[in-house]
Amino acid sequence: MKNYLNFETDIKKLESEIDKLKDPFNQSGLSEVDTQKILKTQNDLDEKLKKIYSNLDPWQTTMVARHEDRPKSKFFIDNLFEDSIQLSGDRYYGEDKSVLTCFAKFNGQSVLVIGQEKGDDLESRIERNFGMMRPEGYRKTVRLMTLAEKFNIPIISFIDTPGAYPGVGAEERGQAEAIAKSIECCMKLKVPTIAIIIGEGGSGGAIALASSNKVIMLENAIYSVISPEGCATILWRDPSKMLDAAKAMKLSAKNLLEMQIIDEIVTEPIGGAHRDKDFTLRNVKNSISKNLEFFNNMSGEEIFNDRKNKFLRIGRNKGFIENLDDLSSLKIKNNNFDKLQNYKKFIIPTIGLILLILLGLTFYL
Repeated sequence: MKNYLNFETDIKKLESEIDKLKDPFNQSGLSEVDTQKILKTQNDLDEKLKKIYSNLDPWQTTMVARHEDRPKSKFFIDNLFEDSIQLSGDRYYGEDKSVLTCFAKFNGQSVLVIGQEKGDDLESRIERNFGMMRPEGYRKTVRLMTLAEKFNIPIISFIDTPGAYPGVGAEERGQAEAIAKSIECCMKLKVPTIAIIIGEGGSGGAIALASSNKVIMLENAIYSVISPEGCATILWRDPSKMLDAAKAMKLSAKNLLEMQIIDEIVTEPIGGAHRDKDFTLRNVKNSISKNLEFFNNMSGEEIFNDRKNKFLRIGRNKGFIENLDDLSSLKIKNNNFDKLQNYKKFIIPTIGLILLILLGLTFYL
């Protein structure tokens, strides 16, 4: 059974009509398939999809990003990678099933794959905690990212989470510290890191794994510091103002690319990634191949500087720095007073010695 969003009423009617035309024996008085009418209705459906999805507002984009039929991390891992070896546990507390981790092969190249997984049905969603990672999940990813760096293995992350789990137990086990350590680890790595936001990229729960050399988003994915409902509740004390919040937050892929927060948008089929998962899969595969190839001839230090410069450039488009391509050399310039302070331990004894010499010469003469 297909699931439809509240702005897809016309699409639902057209698809229901097509299904009836394709199965005439279930309708009284019909015994032949009317191919001409099916073709016309299909064209109407395509036009309607194109019209609706080319004019989505930020809140509608959010609903598409959260669509329950949207391809999840497990789908991409199962279909893009070979010879995967699943790894579990943080070696401190336990296993977090909301994040999948494995070493695998991509086009014959060894990679570490990390995927935040929401689940496909009620049972799996409860088991996966709706994609909300706990501290042990972040510590598991830190452990494996460090291991991948040791063997010079690139890291590919699939981001799809409403945010880190805010439960009491998670906070008691150090949720904030675990997220901070994960961000720190991502930024220090000297191997290529690619993060692909396939659905929701919510809050610190997403950026903990998305502090990467390349941040890629599917066309109808979202990436934000907080959910629109949470933002509306904080700013206006009214969660129903989520559309205003979504517009203000600029959480769509198009807005984020314009602000240079992300690096690339992966095209989805008209109507969303869930309407043609194979099409989406091919585009994601091409994007990963292209970005891995980009880092082939770069040293570890160059990869590190590329990532550092990427984040240093964010928000500096209208600043006072002229050369944004050489941010690795950024350092605080000392003024003359600072230089004097640095040399005072040499200057003061020298002046004292000169005064003593002059005083001695005076008595001698």
